[in-house]
Amino acid sequence: MDPQHTMGLKSTLFVTALLLSGAVAAVKTQAYFNETAYLPCQFINSQNRSLDELVVFWQNQEKLVVYELYQGKEKYDNVDSKYKSRHISFDEENWTLQLHNVEIKDQGDYQCFIHHKSHKGLVPIHKMSSELSVIANFSQPEILEDSNTSSKSYRNLTCYSVQGYPHPEEMYFLLRTENSTTKYSPTMQKSQDNITELYKVSISWSYSGFHDPSNRSITCVLCVLGMCLFSKPYNIVPPKTHLPPKDNMLWIAAPSLVIVGVMVFFLAQWKRKKKQPDLSRERHESETIKMEGEESKNATHQQVPTLQHC
Repeated sequence: MDPQHTMGLKSTLFVTALLLSGAVAAVKTQAYFNETAYLPCQFINSQNRSLDELVVFWQNQEKLVVYELYQGKEKYDNVDSKYKSRHISFDEENWTLQLHNVEIKDQGDYQCFIHHKSHKGLVPIHKMSSELSVIANFSQPEILEDSNTSSKSYRNLTCYSVQGYPHPEEMYFLLRTENSTTKYSPTMQKSQDNITELYKVSISWSYSGFHDPSNRSITCVLCVLGMCLFSKPYNIVPPKTHLPPKDNMLWIAAPSLVIVGVMVFFLAQWKRKKKQPDLSRERHESETIKMEGEESKNATHQQVPTLQHC
């Protein structure tokens, strides 16, 4: 195609866009990052015109041509350079432009124009506006404990989520106990990738309730576009009472056992002595009785008169 015809077509497309600028309200459409965006044209071909008779093109909010189908064939002369290397296709049945591998920078307003090409030139017959928004799902929030925390009285907890768009509305911690749930909202830190424009967000919190005797759990919540993502619970188990090792327990119990054993031994000996008869006393008593018996016997002999012969 000669340069004059190309320049004339560009002017025609631009003027036609201005003439049809007040046609209909924009239709909102949404696409996920790195997937396919569908930009509708919603043309009703009531006269059953062939694509060979039509010129169809889309332009973005900067009036740059995204795609052009000239009499049934793709044409790149008027397409802006940043779209020439993109994977873009046209769905003839639904009159929809498919923008593949969509990026964050693709979001915005688009317009579809359809012209009938006749011997009189290009006649505008249809216009459709659409508003594209691109979203990217954030990763599930994750709670990490700072390994550099040296204090035993508190822990530095950080919750983060990556690869998301748009910017989150809110991010906070939920502390759940047996009887209550408390919300903590630290300042959200964010960074955005220069190429993909995706966000990384995080919040931090110094928690000091690790010595509480009750069971608790901490959950991180991230809210985007009215929907919330929850992290896995960070469970806090109350500290257990540490018992001394078994060896130490034996050393502690041994002296007590020895003392008790000695006391039992002496008590048994005392009871045994109390029950046994006093043999020395009985022996003494028997000797006393024997001596008394001999003395009485001698006295009897002395009292017996001596018989004399007459």
